[in-house]
Amino acid sequence: MPKRAVLDPQGKTVKNALESLHFTGIKDVRIGKFIEVELAGSNKAALKKKIDDACRKLLSNPVIEDYEMQGIGAAE
Repeated sequence: MPKRAVLDPQGKTVKNALESLHFTGIKDVRIGKFIEVELAGSNKAALKKKIDDACRKLLSNPVIEDYEMQGIGAAE
């Protein structure tokens, strides 16, 4: 997601469109991206470190974006 301090023109455009469709009470809209990565292994700590490194080095821009990881663990 873009950091709160970073202008999000896409989110602003969606907010304005929703308001033009008579949706009320919308304080803000932020647009981000969702990336799903499946890793092999069962050591959750090692998997978390591996994907955190990938996020910091390639998948996100830490200067302007925040990221969070969900569902760390091997797929069943």
